[in-house]
Amino acid sequence: MPDTVPTQLNQQKLTAKTPNSASANAFERLEKKLLYPEGINQEFDKWSDVIRSVTAAEKIFFAQNLGVMLKSGLSASRAFRTLTLQSRNPKFQRAMVYITRAVEKGEPVATALGRHPKIFSPIFVNMIRAGEKSGQLEDVLRELTSQLKRSNELKQKVRGALMYPTAVMIAMVLIGTGMIVFVIPKLLAIFEEANAELPLPTKILIGISGFTNHYLIILAPAIILLVAALIYFTRRGPIQRFWHGIILSLPIIAPIAIKINLAKITRTLSALLATDMPIVESFKLTAGVVTNVRYQTSLIEISSIVEKGEPVASSLAQYEKLYPPVAQQMVEVGEETGEIAEILGQLAQFYEEDVRQTMESLPTIIEPILILVLGGAVGGMAVAVIMPMYSLTNAI
Repeated sequence: MPDTVPTQLNQQKLTAKTPNSASANAFERLEKKLLYPEGINQEFDKWSDVIRSVTAAEKIFFAQNLGVMLKSGLSASRAFRTLTLQSRNPKFQRAMVYITRAVEKGEPVATALGRHPKIFSPIFVNMIRAGEKSGQLEDVLRELTSQLKRSNELKQKVRGALMYPTAVMIAMVLIGTGMIVFVIPKLLAIFEEANAELPLPTKILIGISGFTNHYLIILAPAIILLVAALIYFTRRGPIQRFWHGIILSLPIIAPIAIKINLAKITRTLSALLATDMPIVESFKLTAGVVTNVRYQTSLIEISSIVEKGEPVASSLAQYEKLYPPVAQQMVEVGEETGEIAEILGQLAQFYEEDVRQTMESLPTIIEPILILVLGGAVGGMAVAVIMPMYSLTNAI
């Protein structure tokens, strides 16, 4: 649909009723199955929705196809019905049924989506609302699809790069634990029976092995609980801010973390400003995208500073450790030219490409460190086992 279509006509199109058809009957059967389950299925659906999640791929598929359908002239209700039938996620289907019925009653799409905050984020909903108000919902959906794709690609790239070192570390811990619990005690029993004077490394290894075997039943759950507690407190607990500050200070990790956060921030701000979202509101919404508390706080404070009339570039300069000079200068150029959304998009592309290259080279950077750690652990264990052998040989 052309950009010049009035908002009123666009709204009429969105709330148009869907005629009876085979797809409508299929939708009604699915609605009955999802919303009015019988017997034990009701409790099962309730708990399965808690466990299930709506993936980024499903949200991308939804935004992309909804935009295509609306642009081709379909009513919103018919588009939602079609997308509901195409989905294979019962949780998403259930939400889509409610959304479809709400839209058919004349409720704005953004309002209907906003009733499901666990699926559609505030940024998603606000961009849809801006598109409805401006009569450019199809263009907003296209921009939203692009943002979701880039965000998902960035996340997948980071996860893929961290998979190798994580797998190596887990394997190293499991193999080391297996050696200490099952193999080392049998070897060291020989040395203890010989009553020979054991070197310090061997005594340390015997102590670790004995302690681990004696308290294994207590030690294993304690380690699991400790790891779970650390994960909880570093994500939601009182030490979250402290932990996030450490991440932004570590030699190798800090530059990567800064680039990832800046890529998310600039991409989100660019998408929001492109829909004519007020800049203060854009900063507040973007704060909900990043996971680092330091960046969240800075974005909220920057929104307050900008609201008082200060330029965005000078506001960013107050947080020079979080926003490097190149970001400040490009934002300043964007403000001067009135193309801040486009400049932020270019900046996002720059950081996303930088993160991609860094993630591709990360295994090469980490591999020597992992080899040194693994070699040190194996070497220390080997020294602790071999040294007493020489002592016994000399004694004979």
